[in-house]
Amino acid sequence: MRASHVLALIFVAGALALAVIGAATGDTFYLRLGTEALIFAGLALSVDLLLGYSGALSLGQALYFGVGAYVSALTLLKVPSFWLAMLAAGGATLVASIIGGLIANRVRGVYFALITFGLAQVVSKVVYNTRELGASDGMIGIPVIDIGFGPFSVSAGNPVGFFLIVLAIIMGLYWLTAYLLDTPFGRVLTALKANEKRVPFLGYSVWRARMFSYVLAGLIAGLSGALYPMLRGFVSPELMFFATSGNAVISVILGGVGTLIGAIYGSVLLVVLKSIIGSWTEHHLIVIGLIFMICVMFLPKGLIGFIRPRLEERLSEKTPDATPLTSVSLQPGSAKP
Repeated sequence: MRASHVLALIFVAGALALAVIGAATGDTFYLRLGTEALIFAGLALSVDLLLGYSGALSLGQALYFGVGAYVSALTLLKVPSFWLAMLAAGGATLVASIIGGLIANRVRGVYFALITFGLAQVVSKVVYNTRELGASDGMIGIPVIDIGFGPFSVSAGNPVGFFLIVLAIIMGLYWLTAYLLDTPFGRVLTALKANEKRVPFLGYSVWRARMFSYVLAGLIAGLSGALYPMLRGFVSPELMFFATSGNAVISVILGGVGTLIGAIYGSVLLVVLKSIIGSWTEHHLIVIGLIFMICVMFLPKGLIGFIRPRLEERLSEKTPDATPLTSVSLQPGSAKP
């Protein structure tokens, strides 16, 4: 994790540099684009937690992203409070992920992927046909709120301020996830991916570990989705569609499966590529698909998966050798070693 944390600090430094440049030039486009990339990075982070550590591929993680977004939007329309919206979105996503986990964790492998995909499709179609939720048009008119921090407040309409808040939340979720994975719980998840059948012989419950990781991943996705209506001012059923889940999986593969920070880098890279290539041609998905195939063929471990081992070597070279001294007890008549 040490190399990943160094890469995380580099990412934060780059994001802060973008905020300074954006504030100095008054260019809000790239700040808004960066904020959107960070929000979807939270979704990619939740996918990497499942795929990279427990070996479970979720094709419907956008379900919890969308639940968080819709509950946040409904809360903001009634009570324009950032903290209440995040709390409501977190609670709703927690309940939804528990229900989804009870269903999806009954199976493994490709069946798990198909069930998560089916759950997202069912809920998205229900939302799509519910007039009270805006149906196919979604919900618009989400008010611009002030985010209070004691005596201070930051407007969600302030590109620099909201960018920094989203950066703090997403990186906070990253550090929390990294901390949990560095505990015995993280070791159990790694064991599940390596050989699930042997885990019960170590005294651990496979179902509980998978359930906890699934709920945690859903909660991360939901809290990230809660930020979306604050940025764009609307939500739509497309947030729950397969394209959103698919983009998160692509982000994880581009960044590096099982690296955590790679999911964040991959999400930013994908959003930026879609924006730049989309301004050149309307067939940008073809170009992105080609880039994805090239990455899978020549960088199977992803961008961060390629960089991290080399960074680990550099860090190990700078770390002094801490070989402990061994004391030898010599008995009378014994030879000196």
